[in-house]
Amino acid sequence: MPVVADDGSPAPDGERPLRVAVVGAGPAGIYAAETLTRRAPVPVTVDLLDRLPTPFGLVRHGIAPDHPKMRAIRDTLHRALDHPGVRFVGNVEVGTDVSLEDLRAHVDAVVYTYGAALDRALAIEGEDLTGSLAATDLVAWYCGHPDADRATVEAALQGVRRAVVVGVGNVALDVARVLSRAPRELESTDMPQHVLDTLAATPVEEVTVLGRRGPAQASFTTMELRELDGLERATVLVDPADLDLDPAAEERLAGDRNASRNLAVLREWAGHRPEPGRGRLWLRFYRRPVRILGTGRVTGIEVERTAVDGDGRAVGTGETEVLPTDLVVRSVGYRGQGLPGLPVDPRTGTVPNEEGRVLRDGARSPGEYVAGWIKRGPTGVVGTNKHDARETVASLLADAEAGVIGAHGDRDDLVRTLRARGAEPVLLEDWRAIDAAEVALGATRGRARTTLHERESLLAAVRAAADR
Repeated sequence: MPVVADDGSPAPDGERPLRVAVVGAGPAGIYAAETLTRRAPVPVTVDLLDRLPTPFGLVRHGIAPDHPKMRAIRDTLHRALDHPGVRFVGNVEVGTDVSLEDLRAHVDAVVYTYGAALDRALAIEGEDLTGSLAATDLVAWYCGHPDADRATVEAALQGVRRAVVVGVGNVALDVARVLSRAPRELESTDMPQHVLDTLAATPVEEVTVLGRRGPAQASFTTMELRELDGLERATVLVDPADLDLDPAAEERLAGDRNASRNLAVLREWAGHRPEPGRGRLWLRFYRRPVRILGTGRVTGIEVERTAVDGDGRAVGTGETEVLPTDLVVRSVGYRGQGLPGLPVDPRTGTVPNEEGRVLRDGARSPGEYVAGWIKRGPTGVVGTNKHDARETVASLLADAEAGVIGAHGDRDDLVRTLRARGAEPVLLEDWRAIDAAEVALGATRGRARTTLHERESLLAAVRAAADR
């Protein structure tokens, strides 16, 4: 397959391949690149852009570091980066280093796969207090994301003994599990050292996970749920009353295998009792936050008891209680935002599209496509992005066959243009230097890897390798 070399020189054959830029090097972007190079009936090259110097998106910066088996999907994703028709171009931000208009001038088609990185707020009183955090911020911090707000997170965690996590998705369970773990359970992970030090100094005794509705409506997976059991210093506790379901919930369970398995696990745990000298990890349902309490810093959260109506919505009962807590972490969803010049529906946080084709003012925009969370919203697991990418790529290839897009005319090489403008794109070999530096740093501490969390440290590893 014809390619463009890393130095920007053209492929040494005749006809120019179809050039596609994929914006976002997380699972959705990598699956899109992989599908393009495998299924295209014509020669295709893919520039896989990311604003970070590292690939893998939420696999690197979203899956909790104490999930080594799940994070090992990076090895599978890496094989797609090794394809000769794919070029990783990191440390490039669309809208800053290159405008959307400029990008489209360098390629024949663009696929936007940059995800949904913004959190959804609870929109209740007290949400701005110290000790009130978005799960997105806490996860970015413990995963070593270069943009993590270290000062805010570490101020929020100072002296925390009780924590409340609002939400019953997999991210909420990740947060609860990480906060509940003993320090030595995290020592072998690739968390940055300052994260390990802060968590070791955070004497969490109780974590409560709150769900607005019942266990039949919870969105976490059974595998993620089971990982809460067997923690070294915490016992999982469930109120048996929360597991008494009405006929409508029982009917829902009959058609939902994941929810049925979840309920079976929760019923196993209903007999657990608090144990002296051990922490407590509570799973509480039918409760929604009303306001966060405190003066300057979180001291508690007021919650209202709920019921689930016939449409499956949580409705308040008027019965309230106050849970003392030092930390509130909201984990109630993600939403996407637009790139400069790209439309995003403010209600759904997604780019309007039709089978992956971007819609502008209701009409298809030739040569623009979307995949992943920014296409469908923050739903599914990592593997969901594979099917999603296939649909988008099928639309792109159908448009190429129909002549809507094509390799028309000469186009300057993107990397060469970026370098001429003073940008510092990170290519695959540069990423390998970062990878090696993280492995070497981990070895000094008896781990397989330690994440480099500062952008300058990541780029320093690239420069050091180039100087050797």
